[in-house]
Amino acid sequence: MHALAFLAAAAAVLLVPVARAGGLYTKSSPVLQVDATNYGKLIDKSPYTSIVEFYAPWCGHCQNLKPAFEKAAKSLDGLANVAAVNCDEDENKQLCGSMGVQGFPTLKIVRPSKKSTGKPMIEDYNGERSAKSIVNAVTGAINNHVKRLQDKDRDEFMGDDGPKAILFSDKGTLSAIIKTIAIEFLDIISVAQVRNKEKSLVDEFGITEFPTLVLIPAGGEPIVYDGEMKKDAMVEFLSQARPANKKSGSSKKEKKEEKTKSEPTESEPKLEENKETEMPQSPPIPVSMDPQEISKECLEARSHTCILAFIPDTPGTDGVNALNNLAEIYTKHKHANRKLFSAFVVPSGNSAGGLIKEKLQLPTGVELVAMNARRGWWRHFNGAERGFTHESIEAWVDQIRMGEGEKLAIPPGIIAPVISDDDVSSEPSTEAGVEAKTDTDTQREEESTTPEQEESGEQKGREHEEL
Repeated sequence: MHALAFLAAAAAVLLVPVARAGGLYTKSSPVLQVDATNYGKLIDKSPYTSIVEFYAPWCGHCQNLKPAFEKAAKSLDGLANVAAVNCDEDENKQLCGSMGVQGFPTLKIVRPSKKSTGKPMIEDYNGERSAKSIVNAVTGAINNHVKRLQDKDRDEFMGDDGPKAILFSDKGTLSAIIKTIAIEFLDIISVAQVRNKEKSLVDEFGITEFPTLVLIPAGGEPIVYDGEMKKDAMVEFLSQARPANKKSGSSKKEKKEEKTKSEPTESEPKLEENKETEMPQSPPIPVSMDPQEISKECLEARSHTCILAFIPDTPGTDGVNALNNLAEIYTKHKHANRKLFSAFVVPSGNSAGGLIKEKLQLPTGVELVAMNARRGWWRHFNGAERGFTHESIEAWVDQIRMGEGEKLAIPPGIIAPVISDDDVSSEPSTEAGVEAKTDTDTQREEESTTPEQEESGEQKGREHEEL
């Protein structure tokens, strides 16, 4: 009993509220992390084109997309917004639903209206999930406020008294940089691009190299830019005529400042995190020393899904972390009015637990297992590989809820036989039930399941993972 008391005490003392599990992208990621509270300001009202990924952290295809999406974000820095919304967070679910998100990942290109009071234009991105394809799609969607200036239009363009900027180029296409610069100086500096074949304009400004940027201040003489063709440096050069719009927010520095405003530092926690901190301490997962309790709740033929935490007499860091994080996850779902599966801590002295570990050939030490006796499957959390972190355990629990992940057939000798003929006929326990009905049954157990989630098991093989 001393070991059991130690186990319970360790769990109770260390079960303190922890911060919400993070999403796919860290604070240092080039991908802008957006939520329901700042989406309107950072995306809808941005003068820049955005590509937004709507994702869930447990989604395998979202995890596969991450490297390419971050690479695209680096390439588009200063040119467009590359953002992500974690649809697994409760406060973002309404936003994701309003955007028509039905599976993960969903990519949307958001293009600002050319009218100051207009709504942004939104379109699905269905191209290849490579950095190059994403960059090409986004740069192609950047609004164009650059005039293609020809010799015949010279007088009309130059007749305006305001400042002007002309990019002389040997290319027929407009670069993403010049289009973005035109956005930053919209209604401030008239921006044009001149092809090298427009001889009169080329000769007038003495252009001998391409590309060359020329600034014509209001009432002043042309000034040739001699720096690198980098957006920030070019904007600084043009700002000597008139400052750029303050509502830019697309450079890395500006994004960081905006994120700092919308996402307080660790010393100034988020409001949402404050709410979690104010919650009562998470009640520990119940410890079961009674073999009959485990058998009744988890091992009868009609039993639904159970999560069992096998903890040695001396739990160690892994054991305490597993208990702490599992309890925190259960508390989070409880406060969101979502029902989760039964869960028990099974000490080494529980003979039913010993039988399960023996039949499942589990190693000694801390082990997490989910079992569904009714459908004949079990799942193993590989703590040795994944670690007993809040994020990894929550992802595993979410996979169980959504019918994702590997299921193994429960070996003979664990499940108690069905008592009556009626139970035999109404509760299939063959291994065929593992294949055909596991996901459906899992959804029935989860009270908050949506119709979209009921399809999750059938859609597993698709690249576009369904909820």
